[in-house]
Amino acid sequence: MLEAVPNVSEGRDASRIAAIADAFASRALVLGIHSDADHHRSVFTLVGEDGELVDSLLAGIAAAVELVDLRLHEGVHPRVGVADVVPLVPLVGADMPRAVSTARLLAHRIGDELSLPVFRYAEIGEGRRPAFFRRGGLDELIRRVDSGELVPDDGPGTIDPRSGVVLVGAREPLLAYNVVLATDDVEVAREVARAVRGSSGGMPGVQAIGLLLPEAAQVQVSLNVIDLEQSSLHEVLDRVRSEAEARGVEVATGELVGLAPARVLDAALAANAVVPDLDPSRVLESVLASRLAE
Repeated sequence: MLEAVPNVSEGRDASRIAAIADAFASRALVLGIHSDADHHRSVFTLVGEDGELVDSLLAGIAAAVELVDLRLHEGVHPRVGVADVVPLVPLVGADMPRAVSTARLLAHRIGDELSLPVFRYAEIGEGRRPAFFRRGGLDELIRRVDSGELVPDDGPGTIDPRSGVVLVGAREPLLAYNVVLATDDVEVAREVARAVRGSSGGMPGVQAIGLLLPEAAQVQVSLNVIDLEQSSLHEVLDRVRSEAEARGVEVATGELVGLAPARVLDAALAANAVVPDLDPSRVLESVLASRLAE
């Protein structure tokens, strides 16, 4: 089996989220759904055999495109599509070639059957990350495509602003985690994110952005730990906490997005570290074993 973690630009309408989840579940197991109203985004965790997983992803993407109009979308998380990013992830390292071939098939079928422009990233996209395409938002991506700077890898060569594009990739497991700071000053969150992320001299394998959450009137450091070998989650959270405290701000809460590989919890337990919202019920392998035993 392979894992897929489609991110859809709908995090507020429960009926739409349920309909999209039902479509994703047509031939795959949906292990979890994480929806965020401020981000206006839902992260679905699916597992399935290669061909069945592709069929389910196509069904879910089609449902999302039917139900969501990106022109009316307002959320703090960067996005360039209704089905913004769709990564295929091996459950074991040796299955990366299968994840790569399945992601390529998915990208081709999205372009061919759903007539959506697709950009490939990570292992099937010359190592590019979603941020390369999200830079400046959808309007800027449309300009880059219209000018000939970028050409979709699959599907039509023009972008419909209602549905945007789909970013399809194959990648290693990563950890998404949000830290809420006890302040309403978004500049503090941005400074902390800058200090932590690898691209600006922080921790290797860490991506971070500072966001204002208007619904909650709070600020957040949104993290992706994309290399779990170089930076463990509990170490990243310790760094976030120390950077916030250096600016006179406490950490309010922490939130895991999706499910975590077992090794993340094992590393935290070995270090006697407490990670909010991380426990055995949020471990991918445990949830999958439970579902398969039903």
